[in-house]
Amino acid sequence: MYSVPMALVDFLPVCFFGLAAYILQKDLYSKMSKGAYALFCAGTIDVFMAGFLKALYKLLYALNICDFEPLTKMFFPVQALGFMMCGVAVACMLRLKQGKNVAYAAAPVLYSGTMIFVMFMVMGVISFDTGLAAVALKMKKKGCAVLLAFSCFAALTMGYLSSKDFTNPMFNWIGEAINTLGQFALFYAVRKLDKAGLSEFNLKGE
Repeated sequence: MYSVPMALVDFLPVCFFGLAAYILQKDLYSKMSKGAYALFCAGTIDVFMAGFLKALYKLLYALNICDFEPLTKMFFPVQALGFMMCGVAVACMLRLKQGKNVAYAAAPVLYSGTMIFVMFMVMGVISFDTGLAAVALKMKKKGCAVLLAFSCFAALTMGYLSSKDFTNPMFNWIGEAINTLGQFALFYAVRKLDKAGLSEFNLKGE
C-alpha cells in the first residue's frame, strides 16, 4: 500500500507547513491578543504534528516495522481541529480588537461521527488561508494572495481525496503531489510576506 519513497515524500508538505507556521508565529506575535496567539500556536502545532505522525505511520508501514494504527486514526480529527484553531485565530486578528480576552464557546457534546471534523477542517482552512490572503492584499502582494488561494484549494481537494480508496497507490501519489504543492505554495507566500515586512506591517492602517 505504501512504499518507502512515498512515505519520505509525505514528510515534504509537513516540512513546508512547519516552516510557514514558524514564520507566521514570529510575524503575527505583535498583531494578536495573547488568547488569539495561543490559539494560533496550538493550531499550527496540532496540524504539524498530525501530518508528521501520519508520515511516520507510512514510513513504519513501508519499512514493515509495524502497522501503528493510532497514528493514522488520529490524523484527521487532530488536523481538522488544528486548522479550525488557526482559522479562528486569524479571523479574530482581522475582525476583533486585539488586546482583550475573548470569550470562547463551551465545547460541544460528544459526537462520534466525522462530519463535525469535516466542518472544522473546511471552515478552518478557508478562514486561515483567506485571512492570510486578505493580509497579502493589504500589503499589495497579489501574487502571494493567489498562492494562498491555491493552497486553500489544494487543502480542500485533499479533504475530497480522503474519501477515495487510499489503498490504491495512484490516489496516494495524487494526494502527495497536491499536498506538497499546496503546502509549498503556503510556505513560499508566507516567506515572501515575511521578506516584505509582515512583522512590522500595520494591519489596521493606522
